[in-house]
Formats: sequence, structure tokens, C-alpha cells
Amino acid sequence: MGSVTAEAVWSAGAAAGPRAVLVGLIGRGIQLSRTPFMHEVEGRAQGLSYVYRLLDIDRMGTTPPALGDILRFAEHFGFSGFNVTFPFKQEILPLLDELSPAARDLGSVNTVILKDGRRRGHNTDMWGFRESFRRGMAGAKIDTVLLLGAGGAGVAVAHALLDLGAGCVVVHDVEAARGEALAARLAARFGAGRAEAGRDLADAVQDADGIVNATPVGMAKLPGTPLPTRLLKSAQWVADIVYFPLETELLRQARQLGCRTLSGEGMAVWQAVRAFEHFTGLVPDVDRMKAAFAAFDGVPAQAGTMPAAKAAGSAGF
Repeated sequence: MGSVTAEAVWSAGAAAGPRAVLVGLIGRGIQLSRTPFMHEVEGRAQGLSYVYRLLDIDRMGTTPPALGDILRFAEHFGFSGFNVTFPFKQEILPLLDELSPAARDLGSVNTVILKDGRRRGHNTDMWGFRESFRRGMAGAKIDTVLLLGAGGAGVAVAHALLDLGAGCVVVHDVEAARGEALAARLAARFGAGRAEAGRDLADAVQDADGIVNATPVGMAKLPGTPLPTRLLKSAQWVADIVYFPLETELLRQARQLGCRTLSGEGMAVWQAVRAFEHFTGLVPDVDRMKAAFAAFDGVPAQAGTMPAAKAAGSAGF
């Protein structure tokens, strides 16, 4: 009887077992992120051995590794890719080998694929916000929209709004030069008059049909509002890309004034849908990912596990 090598046994087991996918999220203060749960639930439903890790710089000690070192670690440990969030969506650009057309146009990356020794950057934020706004704010007036924040997320939101037909996006950023630079880029791409830098915040709020917060202000880690809410008018709509907490202070006060509001849930789900496609090559079930988002109980994600309080209800996922 012939002998069986250890390599043959391992290969047979690997072939019979589920396909393994290891991905993560790089950012700061991300322990309440719902993204790992959404991805892991969908991955398991698709028959994958799917693990999503949080690479939280704030949890990496007093002297965390440089972003470039984290990318190398991810490659060495066999990551298929990772998502990128605040504050690294633009900082990561020079560390990548190639960019998708969307990432190149926006100058911002939120999804990186590691394959064949190369790093390819994508941006699913623009598509995510566009789908969320199109479905959750149908019929909203968008002649003039005030955008708060000109960082990586703000760039994606601005392009999505203009792609949806916004007449003019007024960009306001605490760093005036950054807001002016984004407005100039948008005007160059979409046409004169389609974007401008906001000089006076109060005036910009008064002139706007709606307002989008694309800053991190309102997150659990950065509580507060990105503008004085006394400036809001009930006829305006207000959207926020922050989703932990799901109802930010800005949205809470806007809703109390009678404004139509849009939380960051839709953008979070839709960008995750597209990122899952990039990571796996599979088409996810959007409704299942939405249900996973809603089911998340706020317990920081642990690799390979589901929040205990929801595990019993996840059998159908």
C-alpha cells in the first residue's frame, strides 16, 4: 500500500474546505464599525471562510507602525485586501501600484486589493453614497448643496452629488485651502459654476437646499456637530456619512427641526456591497448585508466570530 504524504493530505483538505478570505479595515477609532459583521455574515452565506479584521491605529500602542509597514504586514500575513477609512484615504495613494479609474479620478481610496504582489486601489464610497442618496432622498431638491469636509469621503460625496445632477456643490472645510482645491477640481471636471468654495459658513447654510456632513465630527470618538444647528431651516434636508452612532447629533437636531434626514447607513451598506465584490469576485445579497448592518449589536468585532447577542438569529445568513 503506497504512502500518503503530508502535502497530499493538506492539499486534499484545502480543496474540500471553503475558500478562505482574509480582509480588514485600516483606520483610527474604528472599534464600533459594522463593516466586519456585514462582510463576515455575507461571506459565510456564500460558503466562504471569511475573516474581517480591524486594523485600528489607535489600538497599536503609543508609537504605531507607519501605514506603509501595515501594508507590508498585511501582505506577509496573506490578506486578500482591506478597506481604508479616516484618516488614510488619501495618504495611502503613493503606497499603491495602480488605481481604478474611480480612485484615480477622485484621488481617494477606500478599498485595496492585494493580488500577485501588487496593490490596486479602488473607491466604492462614491457609488455607495450615490446609491444611498438616490434611494433615500428621492425627489430632494439639489440645486445648491453644501458639503462639509473636503477629505477623502468629501471628494467621493461631491462627485456623487454632481453625478446625480446637483446644480452647484459649495465646499466648506476647516482648512480653507483644501476646500478651495477640491472646488477647483470639481469645476474643472464638471464645468464652471458647478462647484465653489464656501467662504462664510452661515451664508452657505442659508443658501443651501441641503447639507451633507462628510467630516468625522459626530462620530462616537468626535462628538458634536460640524456646524451650529441653529442655522438650519426646516425646509432643508440633511445627510451624514457618519454611522456610529447611526443618528448623529446633527441628524437628531435636524430631525427635531423638521428637516428630512439621511443617515450614513445606506452609504456604509452600499460601499460594503461593492467592496465585497472586489474582495471575492462574488455578487453579494444586498438585503442580507442590510439585515446584518441592522442586526449588529455594537460589540466590537472579533475575527472569526459574530456578536454573541445576534448569533442565534444569524442561522439564515
